[in-house]
Parts: sequence; C-alpha cells; structure tokens
Amino acid sequence: MGIRAAIERKIKVLKVYGDSALVIYQLKREWETRDSKLISYRKMVLKLIDEFNDITFCYLLRDENQMADALATLTSMIQVNKLEDMKPIQMSIFETPAHCCSIEEEEKDYHPWYLNILQYVKNCEYLDQATENDKRALRRIAIDYVLDGEILYKKGGIGYY
Repeated sequence: MGIRAAIERKIKVLKVYGDSALVIYQLKREWETRDSKLISYRKMVLKLIDEFNDITFCYLLRDENQMADALATLTSMIQVNKLEDMKPIQMSIFETPAHCCSIEEEEKDYHPWYLNILQYVKNCEYLDQATENDKRALRRIAIDYVLDGEILYKKGGIGYY
C-alpha cells in the first residue's frame, strides 16, 4: 500500500525498507515465491515497480525498525473481541513539517539575555524559578563576568570585552 501512495505522489526514485528478508529477496527477483498467499502480492508489487525510475529494497533488522516494534508492542497489549469490527489506524501525511505547526506567538521578553548573570554578579541572587542545576551553572558562568557600574563585561585573556 505504501508503494501505491508513492505512485500517487508521483515519486520516481524510491527506497523501500523491510524487515522480512524473504519478501525483500523475492521482490528483488533473487528468490522465487512459492507461498500461495504471497504470489498475487508479488505480482501486484512487480507491476507497480515499473512506475518508478529507480527503486531499491533494503533489509532492515527488526530491532532497528521502531515503528514495527511499537505496533507489535501495541498489538500484544490489546485484547480483541473477534466478533467486533476492528478499526484501522489512520495515518496522515502533512506537507508542513511538525516543528512549523507548533510555533505559537511568543510572549515578548524585554529583558536582556544576560539578566540572570547580571542579577547574580550584582546581588548574588538567583531567579525565582532556578533549580539547583541552574544555580550551579550560573555560578560557573558568572566567574567569567565582572560588573563595572551598571555595565557587565566578560573577562578575556587580555582584558574585558
């Protein structure tokens, strides 16, 4: 079914990963198909393969196939009543990358990026929400800064910046 989706999207170069060495070698035409259940499947796939300029089949170890591993784990956890209808898992393909969909209007922060360093060097105070790790990191970073009046300078090898 994935090959049909690739054809619908007019993909011409395809790399197919599978965790069944038997099926991969049969589709590469290196082995014969003797299983009656796979013969019609193989014929259909071989017809569809002609739609591509280049198609590569790659064997992927089951341990490295996280999607198949996750689905196998899910199936082992679900008890199915065979009398009820099974609903397929619906998967959608979005044209926009996921990280673009999660962008929301960000609140404006008018404080300088070095506010916590300045506050620590000036008053030895931490921000209210600082964790112990944040405090430890801030102490290490603050060693490299010096305050001259209201201006914070970073120490360098030959002076202050």
